Amino acid sequence: MKHTALVPKGFLRYQVLELLSEKNMSGSEIMNEIEERTAGRWRPSPGSIYPLFAWLQDDGYVNEMPAEGNGMKRYSITDKGRALLEEQRKIKEKLGKEAKLFAPPFLGASWFRIPPEETAQLRESMRHFMGAFHELASSLEEEFSEQIVEEARKVLDGTAERLEEINKRLKSEKNVR
Repeated sequence: MKHTALVPKGFLRYQVLELLSEKNMSGSEIMNEIEERTAGRWRPSPGSIYPLFAWLQDDGYVNEMPAEGNGMKRYSITDKGRALLEEQRKIKEKLGKEAKLFAPPFLGASWFRIPPEETAQLRESMRHFMGAFHELASSLEEEFSEQIVEEARKVLDGTAERLEEINKRLKSEKNVR
């Protein structure tokens, strides 16, 4: 899978700023790095990367470096870009603590370190879960129901508790070995 509609707004901007905080990079280097970090599951297109660079540059978050001998343009993050990245990191951390939800398949580098051939069914289940969750959210926007929200919360809490139990069992099995 090279593209997913589940990539949230702002995700690519965050990834670009994260990568540029590590080192100056070109658009193609960023596309390659994201593809590598997602084990080939997602590669942003030039049509998403280069307009993003233009916006980031216009707003002072990145600077275009002088082209090298091979004509490759690289970008560097500015102080303003580092400040935006820090804000986004805080939001990501806060959401992670408050939501206590299992990270969707596009979030978190640890998800991408799991061998894809071993987790195909798990990823499919996660896609199914996220689709159902987004459908419910859309339905609640059209017709809000406190009863449905409470019912969904109980299902999510119960699922989180079961996943925590599974994780504890996995960790205890690891300690026994």
